[in-house]
Amino acid sequence: MRILITGGGGFLGSQLCATLLTRGTLTGPSGAPAPLTEIVLLDAAFHRPATAHPTIRVTPLTGDISDRATVFAAAGLAAPATPVASIFHLASMVSGECEQRFDDALRVNLDGGRNVFEAARAITSAAGSRPRVVFASSIACYSGETVAPINTDATKLTPRTTYGMTKAICELLINDYSRKGHFDGRTARLPTVIIRPGQPNAAASSWASGMFREPLNGQTCALPVRRDQGHPMTGYRTVIASLIALHEVPESALADDRAYVLPAHTVTPALAEVALHAVAAERSLMLGSMVDAPDARIQGIVTNWPVAIDGSRAVALGLPSPPALNVLIAHYLEDFGRPSA
Repeated sequence: MRILITGGGGFLGSQLCATLLTRGTLTGPSGAPAPLTEIVLLDAAFHRPATAHPTIRVTPLTGDISDRATVFAAAGLAAPATPVASIFHLASMVSGECEQRFDDALRVNLDGGRNVFEAARAITSAAGSRPRVVFASSIACYSGETVAPINTDATKLTPRTTYGMTKAICELLINDYSRKGHFDGRTARLPTVIIRPGQPNAAASSWASGMFREPLNGQTCALPVRRDQGHPMTGYRTVIASLIALHEVPESALADDRAYVLPAHTVTPALAEVALHAVAAERSLMLGSMVDAPDARIQGIVTNWPVAIDGSRAVALGLPSPPALNVLIAHYLEDFGRPSA
């Protein structure tokens, strides 16, 4: 069984690939578990070598998701390749750069998404079996005047960022392509994912990882938002487990609305600092500091995002809830350690 991960060179894409290599199987077109034979990774760039595996081939492809031919080839629609049975669509421009580069955001997030969906539709026509498509959306779909104290899958999506708008449109496309039988689509609406290793990126939510990562690395975190700014967050291990679990749910168990917001903790910088100091005390770590560095642009974006979400609909499907905040910090230290260690 061949599968495709778009955004396969990114943090979540590479984590998903590694987890699937360990797992070794996914539900195939027959509805039964099938052994993985190849994982195709499509991304604009790869900053680390692909993980080797003795029995599952990992094929990194560098290409532009907004190019239809590239996506179709990655999906195995160019002879003599075999079409993929499942697609995890994670590729996306992030929120901050979408606000600054509107046309590119439409090209990558919207046109790229349509290319993925059309490739899956073509597989259904060519192979006679409907591939499963798991799409990574975002709670940036919630914004503006319809944001509730606790947002659910029933909350109206009125995004006030270009990033959120493209995610919301792709969610609706997933529902309609699935309704028409073109493929079997599922959407995971992701909270902000912590703790991402490496350097800060252009996402408006980059501070959410930075306020943990930099102090844990002995560095100073310049905090662009208020210390009482609440924001829904979950761990990367939980997200990977959720993407796989959502893939594995029988189609008969899914509702007409294929989008499921994942459960999350509401975390403030003040709460993050308390958790950091507790973990540091347990592990005898020296922390860097968190200093206030207000950024009106970032604060303005984040202020329009939800503070709390209810992911009980996803949990009812069997998707996991995130562990406690100190456990999420421990996961980061276990997987990525400290640069000076």
